[in-house]
Amino acid sequence: MAKIEIYTTPICAYCDRAKQLLRRHNLHFEEINVASNLEKREEMLKRSNGRQTVPQIFINNQHIGGSDDLYALDRAGKFLPMVQG
Repeated sequence: MAKIEIYTTPICAYCDRAKQLLRRHNLHFEEINVASNLEKREEMLKRSNGRQTVPQIFINNQHIGGSDDLYALDRAGKFLPMVQG
């Protein structure tokens, strides 16, 4: 199964929406709260080429983007093949 990481903050509708999609597909993911962790926020910025918004989503260390990007992949039928290998 794919390694899914999602950088989030506690009060974020887009984060909740992205996590909802992952849960709907019964996928395990690592949630990384960047609200009060400066090191993790810097890590997110480096990995996402400077994108500051949350969520930032990675599948097998590949940057997917945010919630809208995740939903676009799902609508296009590309998300599940990506996580199923």
